[in-house]
Amino acid sequence: MAQSGRLLSLDVMRGITIAGMIMVNNPGSWGYVYAPLRHASWNGLTPTDLVFPFFMFIMGVSMFFSLRKYDFKLSGESVTKVLKRTVLIFLVGFALNLFGHLCYNGFSNFENLRILGVMQRLALAYGIGSLIGLSVKHKYILQTAAGILLFYWILLAATGSQTLSEDNIIAIVDRALFGNTHMYHDYLADGTRIAFDPEGLLSCLGSIGHVLLGFYVGKMILDCKKNNELIIRNLFIFGTIILFLGFLLSYGCPINKKLWSSTFVLTTCGFGSLFLALLIWIIDINGKKKWSLFFESFGINPLYLYVQGDVFAVVLDKCGVTPYVYADILVPLFGNFGGSLAWAILFVVLNWIPGYWLYKKRIYIKL
Repeated sequence: MAQSGRLLSLDVMRGITIAGMIMVNNPGSWGYVYAPLRHASWNGLTPTDLVFPFFMFIMGVSMFFSLRKYDFKLSGESVTKVLKRTVLIFLVGFALNLFGHLCYNGFSNFENLRILGVMQRLALAYGIGSLIGLSVKHKYILQTAAGILLFYWILLAATGSQTLSEDNIIAIVDRALFGNTHMYHDYLADGTRIAFDPEGLLSCLGSIGHVLLGFYVGKMILDCKKNNELIIRNLFIFGTIILFLGFLLSYGCPINKKLWSSTFVLTTCGFGSLFLALLIWIIDINGKKKWSLFFESFGINPLYLYVQGDVFAVVLDKCGVTPYVYADILVPLFGNFGGSLAWAILFVVLNWIPGYWLYKKRIYIKL
């Protein structure tokens, strides 16, 4: 970073998370997925549960760098830029929901169209987190994040909302705003189907805390920009502290992705900080970067490639390509579970091809 002003490891980590999100979202069959590639059913943490929060963490880090040009001050220009990008990302996410709905349902049953989703969660966390980053003195960013996470923890505990239920306050808020049919539906242990959105509006509180912790890490990196070894040391210390804090507090506030609980934020940001430190050591200090080209291609156009992956998934499924390749080619070769994983990896490579072309042409698609 001292020489180039940019950490390649940030792009690589962002690319790893996008490739991971595409892979875990697109198995050959949802009936045959290896346990580490499934989300935790409720409380707990699997490797798959780290992918989305890692992207959220890196978004917070990058947010710090991108807001520097506004001198971290609220102004007509900075607020307009943040709000415009927030709205665009949200609308792209909604358009993905609409595209999938049209492909599978045609121009009917719009009363079942889901409103929220992954991109919408990113948009809201980015928008609110950016406005906080522009309006709060940076020496208070950690305290602000801690205050949000503490308030969210108390809110869930006080309302008895740490269990999966339609009486959960997250479900109540979403149902009041969007209606029961416009929400994601999950299943209880007994198979009962209920309306509960893992990207619910109220649980964005946890995500806002998430990007603010990433924002703080971005500040920490920039403060030590002439010394990569110091960056690594500080990242390891910070990551270790909040990781252990998250695990210790999980006895009172369970680690839960679907709630995006406060301890989920702490543990995943801790893991994210440690992973970023490792990548800086490997790539930016020791120069071992040939292996990272595949992920760098994902990292420079992350939102575009995520959207592309969603579109490809729907189109290939509707055309019969996915079920044919999985059932008739991959299952005979690798079995049900192996074939399902093989398709997921193949699908990632399929998405990488246009991503690599954009990378070679230096084309960056941004909102």
